[in-house]
Amino acid sequence: MAARRPLLLAALNEIYAARASAESAPVPPARRGRVTLVGAGPGSADLVTVRGKQRLAEADLVLYDALASEEMKSWAPGARWFFVGKRACRQSIKQEILNRLLVKYARRGLHVVRLKCGDPFVFGRGGEEALALAEAGVPFEIVPGVSTAVAAPALAGIPVTHRGLASSFAVLTGHHEEVYGPLLDGFVPGTLTLVFMMGLGQRARIAERLVARGWSAEMPAAVVVGAATPQSWTWTGTLGALGAVDLPEAAARAPGLLVVGAVVAVAGELAGLVSASAAGKP
Repeated sequence: MAARRPLLLAALNEIYAARASAESAPVPPARRGRVTLVGAGPGSADLVTVRGKQRLAEADLVLYDALASEEMKSWAPGARWFFVGKRACRQSIKQEILNRLLVKYARRGLHVVRLKCGDPFVFGRGGEEALALAEAGVPFEIVPGVSTAVAAPALAGIPVTHRGLASSFAVLTGHHEEVYGPLLDGFVPGTLTLVFMMGLGQRARIAERLVARGWSAEMPAAVVVGAATPQSWTWTGTLGALGAVDLPEAAARAPGLLVVGAVVAVAGELAGLVSASAAGKP
């Protein structure tokens, strides 16, 4: 990881050097640098917002995450793209360094797009980047994205709320039990839908904790992996069986989430009705 950082910084410096040599006059007000934090949605390029696509077309530099679609590069033909590799607990560039890069290159007159999976403000650390830009006096814009927390279940046929089944839902990170555990203990068992982002590795422990808290082992549960990507894979079953789910090799490398709640059963009902309709049955 350390070896990649000098390469990134050197390449970014080349962008500024090329512009400086071509434009000896000061950057006019209309060309002052700025940053746009863009939500890339759940993985498919056609789920990016219209405004997000417009801002990419205007970009000089795009810093993108591991989960942003490579298809989007064609929307910013005049920009340099650099992978900054943020993914769950792993990243190739520390957040503090990334914040400084955003400030540095915006101050040099570039329009920098920070392309983030899902929505920038839903477990995307977009708030930290926005605060860093505001403190540095750098103009910035937030372009919301389709949050994977809601989109991934929807693409699997699971509504996070459904009349008679769940009137509310909670979105939690599944990284560390010391974070999600106390929150789970505060929920009345079976009264809402739980969505665990980045919780695949903790699925067994999450299931154990919920059952110990009073959730039924027969409560419907789902694993949704790689939603809106070619690696899309979904498992549905019960909370008691969640911990033993084996992920396919391709799915194991893709981002995923867990859904626990009665609403998961809706996916099966939808699939049955769609199959019956396709077969011409009433």
